[in-house]
Amino acid sequence: MIRLLNLIKTYWLACTAFTLVAITILSLVPLPTLPSVPGKDKTLHLIAYAALMFPTGLRHPKYWLAIPLVFILYSGMIELIQPSVNRHCELLDLVANTCGLACGLLLAEMFRRLNARRV
Repeated sequence: MIRLLNLIKTYWLACTAFTLVAITILSLVPLPTLPSVPGKDKTLHLIAYAALMFPTGLRHPKYWLAIPLVFILYSGMIELIQPSVNRHCELLDLVANTCGLACGLLLAEMFRRLNARRV
């Protein structure tokens, strides 16, 4: 487990970029029809954005606290673009994304502290 965390910490930028590209593609792929009930996907939003923030939280690069703000703005832009690709624009998606970012930071901090105690 510690090896995996160190690997993520070392390649945090690549992990973050890959996750951001995956989120963008999955968020903007046009759907043949709109889902009948919007709002079923909030858990997926939370998990995706937690995964996006986790490597940055582990690494703590310079200006790391500004990065979640950029991700929130990016998430908002995706929500505004989604109606043009036959998807819903939902404020609750943005809320779930923001909560996911916070969860990613908290989880990373928890792992950092556990790792510091072991060393």
